[in-house]
Amino acid sequence: MYATLAIDSPCTLGESILWCERRRVLYWADIIAAQLWRHDPATGDTRHWPLPASLGCLALAEDGRLLLGLAKGLYASDVEAQLDAPQLLLEKLTDVEAGDAHTRINDGRADRHGGFVFGTKSEWPDRRRAGRFYQFTAAHGLRQLALPAAAIPNSICFDASGTRMYFCDSLEPRILHCDYDAATAQVADVRTFVELDAANASPDGAIIDAEGALWNAQWGACRVVRYLPDGSMSAIVQLPTSQPSCCTLQGDTLYISTARDELDPAALAAQPHAGSVFACKLDRVLERGEDRVRLQ
Repeated sequence: MYATLAIDSPCTLGESILWCERRRVLYWADIIAAQLWRHDPATGDTRHWPLPASLGCLALAEDGRLLLGLAKGLYASDVEAQLDAPQLLLEKLTDVEAGDAHTRINDGRADRHGGFVFGTKSEWPDRRRAGRFYQFTAAHGLRQLALPAAAIPNSICFDASGTRMYFCDSLEPRILHCDYDAATAQVADVRTFVELDAANASPDGAIIDAEGALWNAQWGACRVVRYLPDGSMSAIVQLPTSQPSCCTLQGDTLYISTARDELDPAALAAQPHAGSVFACKLDRVLERGEDRVRLQ
């Protein structure tokens, strides 16, 4: 299968793309440019807003707002009420590692129980494993998960029951999974889900589809791979750009965010749409419905 250009949006580091069924629009981040992007497939309208810090991840909230994971804190914003505003009004939910200048928020995902799970990325030049994983809920605030420290936490997603969590450190060519208890923010039995089979592939953003399979964007490998719950590979979507970063499903369409970051001039010339959003039409509907964070 092959993905083709869907939205010409040259993000430096496009990430965390998601589909909102309620609004029927796509949202995604440009981490390095500190921007939130929005696209309406029905009208073709695409717009973006500047943010005060890098945007590592985002999620839908039950009240219609977006949860935004900026560099050092979680925020909420009613984006749909501010479509024509030059800047978005933000409500701070919590600080995250505010005293640590060498980490920032990276990948995150709603946990199917109204919470939000995310990781912090190491900003140390030597990429030491300084990042941690957290759960945020309205009832308990921020709670650290007892998972191994990571340099680039990624691939966070959950099975349909919300009791199995998938995650990775993108510096390692494998995706892990563990038991997850949303009520207590407890994790157990960390084990390997899959080992990536391409030498240049790094696991990036991931989602679970309606059949329980995991789709993983693989940075450096020009592809998104679908893995069945037993870890076997069932499909590969090829892209014309080397750095897919995250994916989301809308009906029978897979949307994929990509990046231009770290590409030299020759690579950019060969990949003119790097940083844009690509799409692949699948042979059946695999969208599994929305997961939303409870903010009140």
